[in-house]
Amino acid sequence: MEMLISLVLQIISGAIGGQIAGLGKQGLGTTLNTVVGGVGGLVLGQVVALITGTAAASDLTLAALASNIIGGGVGGLVLTFVVGWIKHRMATK
Repeated sequence: MEMLISLVLQIISGAIGGQIAGLGKQGLGTTLNTVVGGVGGLVLGQVVALITGTAAASDLTLAALASNIIGGGVGGLVLTFVVGWIKHRMATK
């Protein structure tokens, strides 16, 4: 159950990060910002959890929750920004 909660936290915080990244000129639209942000949050959230060692936590500690939220939010923000930047670069050519 703890793993499911971690995944949901990463996806939700990634979606929020994607919406924040979409506020600029590189926005993809509400739906794509949310989807790309959720994917980025899940991927980077898992990477951060493995690096910090909170992936093997058997309970929901504050460090594990913070790692999931921060890693997911930053991952969603970065992936949405990069995808939006690539899309706008290709559209201008």
